[in-house]
Amino acid sequence: MRHETEHKGSGAPSKTRGFPHGKAEIVSIGGAEVGRIRFEPGWRCSNDVKRIAGTESFQAPHFQYHFSGRLAIRMDDGTELIAKPGDIISLPSGHDA
Repeated sequence: MRHETEHKGSGAPSKTRGFPHGKAEIVSIGGAEVGRIRFEPGWRCSNDVKRIAGTESFQAPHFQYHFSGRLAIRMDDGTELIAKPGDIISLPSGHDA
């Protein structure tokens, strides 16, 4: 798939999604979406997004880069990790954070 060159700033998201204890700012570019997600202290996917997603754990695979804070992640298979500033993570479907 070939796309034309695009250049966008993160300060003007294409859309914003609010959810309990957090917010996602989404930029659409090159046929894909890049999001900047901000969580309030105490946010938990299984508590704050479960009603929206309708699943026990988060099923959308994605990459993430952590700018600040720490985020505990638990996979459905029991694997656990702590994401910290500077970490780049590829998360398959089936995780809670």
